[in-house]
Amino acid sequence: MSHLNPKKLLLSKWTAAKPENKEKHFIVTQLIEPETPGAPCELIIIEAVHSGNSRTIPWKELTDTTKWLQGWK
Repeated sequence: MSHLNPKKLLLSKWTAAKPENKEKHFIVTQLIEPETPGAPCELIIIEAVHSGNSRTIPWKELTDTTKWLQGWK
């Protein structure tokens, strides 16, 4: 899964491998544009479906299968 395209992550669904606070299912709600025009996107905002809590993470963290699984499992 190391071939993720950050431009295609918007609204993608993810499952936390080790859920905390009943937050298991997440959806990517925003890609954070870099300050430098033309620079690659590095950060995303991911929101927990259960609680609505959001957090900003580097999108490459989603390739770590010890933390994230693609889709809702």
